[in-house]
Amino acid sequence: MTKKLSPMTEAILETAGDMHRLGIMSDEDYKTITLRHLGEQAVPAEAAISGEEIRSLRESAHMSQAVFARHLNLTAGYVSQIERGTKQPKGPALALLNVMKRKGVDVIL
Repeated sequence: MTKKLSPMTEAILETAGDMHRLGIMSDEDYKTITLRHLGEQAVPAEAAISGEEIRSLRESAHMSQAVFARHLNLTAGYVSQIERGTKQPKGPALALLNVMKRKGVDVIL
């Protein structure tokens, strides 16, 4: 049986995960935090996000591709390509999109 995490611990782990995915926190620091709280549990990988989900996020915020791209520090062409499915977001872009998916578009504004 695993111990239930407190809301504070869950918030710390979520913040640490976001910081790690964005490159703000080193692998070593992240591993230390997660091992302390989760033990040897596997840390989940960043979830893939479809072009339709990205378009839905953008449209729900009433943003053009250009405005959305600017907030994510991407090009409008890249946003178009990931929305059409010709490219898959990776690295920091994928991390930000997943944060937006969980927390809403307001996190980048």
